[in-house]
Amino acid sequence: MSPVIVVATISPKPGEEAAVRDAVLAAIPQVHAEPGCGKYALHEATGDSTDLVMIERWESMEALAAHGKAPALAELGKAIGNLLAAPLDVKTFTAVPAGDDDKGAV
Repeated sequence: MSPVIVVATISPKPGEEAAVRDAVLAAIPQVHAEPGCGKYALHEATGDSTDLVMIERWESMEALAAHGKAPALAELGKAIGNLLAAPLDVKTFTAVPAGDDDKGAV
């Protein structure tokens, strides 16, 4: 079974960047404890963008589906729902490993 990679872009409303960032940071330890979570890492955009991006790796689509119903994500949704400029942009991928095993896939 191939891991599922998720790239989720979070676009805070102007002035809400810190609140959104803090809410995501608060959820991370809970998500890390969820079954099947291999990576759940927050990244901030550089330059003029205020977007945040989560890079995630889940053991399976089933683990990702369970994450979608887990308390941590429900709480996060409540905390940031009204603070976003646009809906979350969530895309899923499967890796195409190439080259060095440690460098060729997330």
